[in-house]
Amino acid sequence: MKEPVQLEERSPGVWELTLNRPERHNAFDERLIAAMSERLEQAAHQSGLRVLVLRGTGKHFSAGADLNWMQRAATLDETQNLADARQLAQLLRQLDNFPSPTLALVQGAAYGGALGLVACCDLVVAAANARFALSEVRLGLISATISPYVLRALGPRQARRYMLTAEVMEASIAEQLGLVHLQAAPEQSLDEAAAPLIRAIRRNGPRALTAAKLLVRDFAGQVIDEDLIEDSAHRLAELRVGAEAREGLDAFLNKRPPTWEDEDV
Repeated sequence: MKEPVQLEERSPGVWELTLNRPERHNAFDERLIAAMSERLEQAAHQSGLRVLVLRGTGKHFSAGADLNWMQRAATLDETQNLADARQLAQLLRQLDNFPSPTLALVQGAAYGGALGLVACCDLVVAAANARFALSEVRLGLISATISPYVLRALGPRQARRYMLTAEVMEASIAEQLGLVHLQAAPEQSLDEAAAPLIRAIRRNGPRALTAAKLLVRDFAGQVIDEDLIEDSAHRLAELRVGAEAREGLDAFLNKRPPTWEDEDV
């Protein structure tokens, strides 16, 4: 039986996490969720990983929840369904908290929970044919486990519209709303469109990238008070005395690439 999720290094420092159920449009079930969680854990411990790319095989990124899985869930009691929902919720949190930058490449459909995966990623590049939907209400459900990440990406006002209507967002609309960072040109592949972003990330200090992710996570929406200001000062001071910052400054002053920058960047 083939693996529902694959993890492999595509180029130095760039690893791909691939949803691999194209015959089911990469739809989620309990097996795919468990496999993805396991692969994320493996990826987090890969030495030299600089960027994790999330993508799906076939025509679609992911159609969301597998209908067979949902039918099985309908036969479970509330306690069993709670355990099932927690598994997905933990996966989303795991992806959102991944230590290195994450980049989603989206083609075709990204519906329901798949939109949640997209919202958890740091950067999103969408093909011209990509489309997004919070389709749960059409099935009498809600976008519950993905909602913290969707609300953060879309904001409450737009989330109200798309959670209540289940309308399909074309890639251009998703880009306007901030869910997508970059829409590929019709003649571009997703890899071509994403290449400049990946190159830009690989030029930057690995420790600084992780710290920058934590900074956004911890400071977004916080009241700007003395505690926050003090926290920001401590974070900067800690990095300044580290080996990475010293190497970065020395490289800049001596007009050479830092040690973490690959020759092909």
